[in-house]
Amino acid sequence: MGRIGISCLFPASWHFSISPVGCPRILNTNLRQIIVISVLAAAVSLLYFSVVIIRNKYGRLTRDKKFQRYLARVTDIEATDTNNPNVNYGIVVDCGSSGSRIFVYCWPRHNGNPRDLLDIRQMRDKNRKPVVMKIKPGISEFATSPEKVSDYISPLLNFAAEHVPRAKHKETPLYILCTAGMRILPESQQKAILEDLLTDIPVHFDFLFSDSHAEVISGKQEGVYAWIGINFVLGRFEHIEDDDEAVVEVNIPGSESSEAIVRKRTAGILDMGGVSTQIAYEVPKTVSFASSQQEEVAKNLLAEFNLGCDVHQTEHVYRVYVATFLGFGGNAARQRYEDRIFANTIQKNRLLGKQNGLTPDMPFLDPCLPLDIKDEIQQNGQTLYLRGTGDFDLCRETIQPFMNKTNETQTSLNGIYQPPIHFPNSEFYGFSEFYYCTEDVLRMGGDYNAAKFTKAAKDYCATKWSILRERFDRGLYASHADLHRLKYQCFKSAWMFEVFHRGFSFPVNYRNLKTALQVYDKEVQWTLGAILYRTRFLPLRDIQQEAFRASHNHWRGVSFVYNHYLFSGCFLVVLLAILLYLLRLRRIHRRTLRSSSAATLWMEEGLPAQKPAGTL
Repeated sequence: MGRIGISCLFPASWHFSISPVGCPRILNTNLRQIIVISVLAAAVSLLYFSVVIIRNKYGRLTRDKKFQRYLARVTDIEATDTNNPNVNYGIVVDCGSSGSRIFVYCWPRHNGNPRDLLDIRQMRDKNRKPVVMKIKPGISEFATSPEKVSDYISPLLNFAAEHVPRAKHKETPLYILCTAGMRILPESQQKAILEDLLTDIPVHFDFLFSDSHAEVISGKQEGVYAWIGINFVLGRFEHIEDDDEAVVEVNIPGSESSEAIVRKRTAGILDMGGVSTQIAYEVPKTVSFASSQQEEVAKNLLAEFNLGCDVHQTEHVYRVYVATFLGFGGNAARQRYEDRIFANTIQKNRLLGKQNGLTPDMPFLDPCLPLDIKDEIQQNGQTLYLRGTGDFDLCRETIQPFMNKTNETQTSLNGIYQPPIHFPNSEFYGFSEFYYCTEDVLRMGGDYNAAKFTKAAKDYCATKWSILRERFDRGLYASHADLHRLKYQCFKSAWMFEVFHRGFSFPVNYRNLKTALQVYDKEVQWTLGAILYRTRFLPLRDIQQEAFRASHNHWRGVSFVYNHYLFSGCFLVVLLAILLYLLRLRRIHRRTLRSSSAATLWMEEGLPAQKPAGTL
């Protein structure tokens, strides 16, 4: 019968064989050999078990990452743990035209991966409410008395100081960023206000506050911050994980000659307020210009920036187009429209000798007001009487010249340059008037459909005012809709439609616009983008300290609970090697003693001692 001998990996004295009767031969080996072999088998099993557990755990972490992001959004409404020393804080004061608001943000210690951004969230108090406070009036009201600005803003800073742990004050950055109200002031008055803040705040507060932390930001900066904030909340700065995620090829600004990279598609934003309209979106590809003048204009509209903590890494380099159009907000547009029809009507009356619109019996027929509603325009002591005809299509035709479009290629409202948008692979969010126009009365907020919106707007405009008022009294519209909304809904619907499709040239079959008031049930402020951008370099120190961990991305998701299996296995292997070495030494020692005993016996019998084999 066949026989298998096993001896190559073990000392000579450990030789044994397996025959068809097998077990009796093994049982003939001594107990010490069996113990050592068992320990070796246990160590190998433990190593295998550890590797399987780690692989399964890491795979589960990868599969569950989307669910964890969902849980992160849920826990985002939990109270902030101010007792956790690893939580960091940041403060942004939004100094607007009508008032100032302070926002307190927080984030855990950075994970050490330079490819990831800080996980910034809005701080919440023990009642789970956002740590936000607003005061009035706007900071620009102190233009003639800048010495009072510090006292004006102190209540906001005291509010933040009460919520941020005292031990964290010295490392908590404070940013005071002023917007529209301050922009219209002379530069000397702006400087005086900022100097008062920079001088007095460090005396009374320990926040991290330097000269660059207080400034008047431009409309372009504000738009970029808003774009950053929304895309951060949407998770568009995270890395591609699934094959079905929407991606885009991007030419990194400054390195257009190199190969394009593929990353998540970012969302563009449309924001129509009462006075202005703004658009912002990423321009992933290099663009060409129709003229040198257009190229010069584009330089002021394209913002290129790096959100990553390392300026040498280009993974988070973005090129974003931001344009703000004053006078194109809903209320400002209605005012311009009324000014035009007033001036045109007065002029026609003078030329034709008529009294059209000057008496209630002969009102001006306004297609942009609901059917049969009565309204008035008063200018220079004169009154123009209006009556709505509710003709949505005629209203659109009437306001088209207010877009100020030109025949030049790649232009939008007012003939301003607009880089091309790849509509099939794009996504936009519409805020403020885009949401109010679709939701407050028409109840169509969310996914935008031009055909359905047009039909609903036509029906609304053509409905008699008495019926609309009855519906309003019955509470059939949104809770925050008022009579002003009802009166001008027809005009604003037509204005929004024209701005979106004619002004910004979105096709009427475009289906990737979502009108929203909040993102993930949260009101997204541009201040979130500001704190994210301005603290982007903070993780660099931690990343440098944890460079070894960052270079082993595969193991970062594995906790110590599972790493210790690998450590234990390695320890057992080393222990086994030491044990084998000691046993080998012991066997050599016994052989030496046996040889010495034989030599002594031969000497006692009068025989010459035999020399060990191989000696001279």
